[in-house]
Amino acid sequence: MSAYATGGPAGPTGGDPAARTGRARVELPGLPRPGVLYRRALRDALPGIGRSRRPDAAPPVELAVAGVAVDRAHLAEYDRVCGFRLADTLPATYPHVLGFPLALRLMTLPEFPFPLAGVVHVGNRITVRRPVPADVPWDFVAYAENLRPHARGRQVDVVLVGSVGGAEVWRGVSTYLGRERGAGGVGRDPGERPAPPAATAHWRLTPRVGTDYARVSGDHNPIHTSRWGARLFGFPRPIAHGMWSKARCLAAVESRLPEAYTVEVAFKLPVPLPSTVAFSAVPGWDFALHDARTGRPHLVGTVR
Repeated sequence: MSAYATGGPAGPTGGDPAARTGRARVELPGLPRPGVLYRRALRDALPGIGRSRRPDAAPPVELAVAGVAVDRAHLAEYDRVCGFRLADTLPATYPHVLGFPLALRLMTLPEFPFPLAGVVHVGNRITVRRPVPADVPWDFVAYAENLRPHARGRQVDVVLVGSVGGAEVWRGVSTYLGRERGAGGVGRDPGERPAPPAATAHWRLTPRVGTDYARVSGDHNPIHTSRWGARLFGFPRPIAHGMWSKARCLAAVESRLPEAYTVEVAFKLPVPLPSTVAFSAVPGWDFALHDARTGRPHLVGTVR
């Protein structure tokens, strides 16, 4: 018997994905509970208890769930935490939060190449194909691809596809780094860091940025919410979620965004909490987030 039970011939986004990709499709009856998945991830990180992983390929499976509704109260709270204005359409980063439990379930599979605890979110690309109102149900598919070496370990892309009425309207690709001892490759050239662009705004971030975003996103990784949890993974104090930083930057320019676009960011150095950051944006759109005092880069992004 296969390790995966596949759904019917047509998943929520239409067609037969198994025939196209070779991945088995698993239809879930609803979104998983993030709390259960995080407990599993923490257990896997314990020495002598956790599973040893080093698969040489991404999991041969895609997870799907249909009919995910938007909770208007939750959306309003997300908008408040990230700085978006209240609107009838979803911010570009909200479907990432809406479908995050599905991606989290994928990343806790035994076949995922590295344990969830300690992975580093190094990049994210979101494509918005059209505005979507808050009163329609979503179908999501999540899968991993493009496992590749990195100077500090290996990277993999976790893809989350959102569809409405059978048509893809949103796609998010998150790149995660699994740090591994003995990894080969060439490190970054420490050379001179270019001067940061002129700031258009300064934001003072308190520790509540971590706890508030954890509450609305379901991402309760302790490096964002706990000084002890942050120290466990090598950070002197909690750090902001990368997707909060991306959302906050988009919120700063949301009135000038087109209806359809792709926004891509690279997460550079962590944003410690508390701290003051400098935001900059130029028409085109290129934007960035830096440490307001030292100029050290936290995030660089583009909208196209």
